[in-house]
Amino acid sequence: MTIKPLSNRVVLKNLEAEETTKGGIILTSAAKEKPEIAEVIAVGEGEKNENGVLIPVSVKVGDKVIIAKYTGTNVKLDGEDYIIVSEKDILAIVE
Repeated sequence: MTIKPLSNRVVLKNLEAEETTKGGIILTSAAKEKPEIAEVIAVGEGEKNENGVLIPVSVKVGDKVIIAKYTGTNVKLDGEDYIIVSEKDILAIVE
């Protein structure tokens, strides 16, 4: 099964949180925060403006993005966890 987002929604997969800090301190699971960087898995076609012109989503599959914390809808499909967010919840593209 695949997820095909509608309108200006984007399907993301969280990238794993780092296990250690830059200083070499190992983090316990309780010390890790929800990752804010995710990979784009699928994008919707975009949203039409008031004139009926389709405005495409500005990210593409494979992009790594920073998302707002605690946003979107969590979905589990075939044992994998995904987040479906609106394009406005994407804060930046990581290059």
